[in-house]
Amino acid sequence: MVDADQTFVIVGGGLAGAKAAETLRAEGFTGRVILISDERDHPYERPPLSKGYLLGKEERDSVFVHEPAWYAQNDIELHLGQFVDRIDRGAKTVRFGDDGTLVRYDKLLLVTGAEPRRLDIPGTDLAGVHHLRRLAHAERLKGVLSSLGRDNGHIVIAGAGWIGLEVAAAAREYGAEVTVIEPAPTPLHGVLGPELGGVFAELHREHGVRFHFGRQLTEIVGQDGMVLAARTDDGEEHPAHDVLAAIGAAPRVGLAEAAGLEIADRTHGGGIVVDERLRTSDPDIYAAGDVANFPLGLFDTWMRVEHWANALNGGPAAARAMLGQDVTYDRVPYFFTDQYDLGMEYSGWAPAGSYDQVVIRGDAGKREFIAFWVKEGRVLAGMNVNVWDVTEQIQKLIRAKAQVDTEALADPHVPLDSLTS
Repeated sequence: MVDADQTFVIVGGGLAGAKAAETLRAEGFTGRVILISDERDHPYERPPLSKGYLLGKEERDSVFVHEPAWYAQNDIELHLGQFVDRIDRGAKTVRFGDDGTLVRYDKLLLVTGAEPRRLDIPGTDLAGVHHLRRLAHAERLKGVLSSLGRDNGHIVIAGAGWIGLEVAAAAREYGAEVTVIEPAPTPLHGVLGPELGGVFAELHREHGVRFHFGRQLTEIVGQDGMVLAARTDDGEEHPAHDVLAAIGAAPRVGLAEAAGLEIADRTHGGGIVVDERLRTSDPDIYAAGDVANFPLGLFDTWMRVEHWANALNGGPAAARAMLGQDVTYDRVPYFFTDQYDLGMEYSGWAPAGSYDQVVIRGDAGKREFIAFWVKEGRVLAGMNVNVWDVTEQIQKLIRAKAQVDTEALADPHVPLDSLTS
């Protein structure tokens, strides 16, 4: 039984941490809830940073998970601009890095998230080199893109993943010139494969984005501290006033690793290893969101998911597990993107080599379709592009783990619900 004398500490101030705190109170926990964030802003959601807020279509206040007053109203002890530098598992304490204050916990939740991977090339110390992970990054980049658009300036983006493409779309809407450098042969190659990566390449080309596939940056050239160009491994120089490094993110595991918690190796996604209840190798410490590497029985694998839905659902699941409830975290991975007039939702998991067929329902040329990644008739993943209200049906197909008629799957006249009945 959880009682009012207990203290639950949450380290990390993103969506997962804020939703975990909300869930603890909603489930009736009356003990202390302490939420510690190394950012000075109240907990916020990250998708707007590369979408609506970056484009100037959403106000800054819209990104926050709760109104600032909510935390005091719900007796959440919020510590902003503070960082934890040590976990003492024996004493069950966390230590603030700035003044050494110790806080004792009964249960601890680590939602420390991820941080952008850095380019390891000359010139990354120049003023015009950017990353996009935090609200402060988005504020800065928003001003940069607006200025580039007014002055017909040029941004080079390293990486054609989701962040790189969303920023490319935003930059073009501002009127900036955009060049994307990507080592793979298509955008999103590792996620969508060559079959669907080309759809996004064509979308961006139609909007004036220049791609250089099969290349990577080797140097950012500058003068007087400012960016002048970006050089690729073929020796070509691409004019640039600014450069965005969008080459992925690394889970922030340093605190957990120093405490002796089990960490997954990078080949398996990295992150803090947790069980189906999001509990780490220490039974009183939990992890959720970007930093957690959890088992997903649906695909017989372990995975770490860096998307909004995982934080939205993982934080509450961890909170309920901390309260002793019977929890099994087995959500189908889900993410979405908006680029120009294309909206997309993706459910499932189909890495390269895991599928033998991509089935298209609809018109890929008009960018109104659903794509299914299939292995031996089983749907592993589905992506709906400018087709809406089908996520539930797609996820039912994935969860069914049953063979489907691929001709019926491709036929828009056959209801998706009928394929799982």
